[in-house]
Amino acid sequence: MQISGSIDPTTLKVFSDIPKYFGMNRRAKQGRPRFGDDIIRRLVVTHASVEKKAEEPLKQEGRVVCELIVTQDMLNGGGNVHGGCTALLIDICSTLSLLAFQPGISTGVSQSLNIVYHSPATLGETLRIVNTTMTVGARAMSARTEIWNATKHRLVASGLHIKMQPSQAKL
Repeated sequence: MQISGSIDPTTLKVFSDIPKYFGMNRRAKQGRPRFGDDIIRRLVVTHASVEKKAEEPLKQEGRVVCELIVTQDMLNGGGNVHGGCTALLIDICSTLSLLAFQPGISTGVSQSLNIVYHSPATLGETLRIVNTTMTVGARAMSARTEIWNATKHRLVASGLHIKMQPSQAKL
């Protein structure tokens, strides 16, 4: 699939192979898959750009849009997308928006992940995950995410992800 938007060619190459960026290809060769690997493999980046912020034209923001079809492995017992799957999608996709904003950045570790659930999504529906950077600093960075049900035109969940650079071990 073609990725629209204005993004650095090196970062564009990363977005065309998300599993490689997250080290999944190496783990698969070692026979050590991890939680969510199959879901991440199905993610498709459809748009990636760095644009002027609408609210503050002197600043820029990274924007990445991903799409994914809801499959059985994403559902809870009630037949809706599981909250843990929602958290995984916000974590992974918001990290991609930080990478779009500052190519080559060390995306750090999660400090806080806040999620608001709005409506359910079910098997076979298409999710559109819209991610926008808020701040990117030397030690902390944040991004917001909206997961939309593109099939029913409803907001499924929204989230705020704050990441930080890990501290160095002091021995």
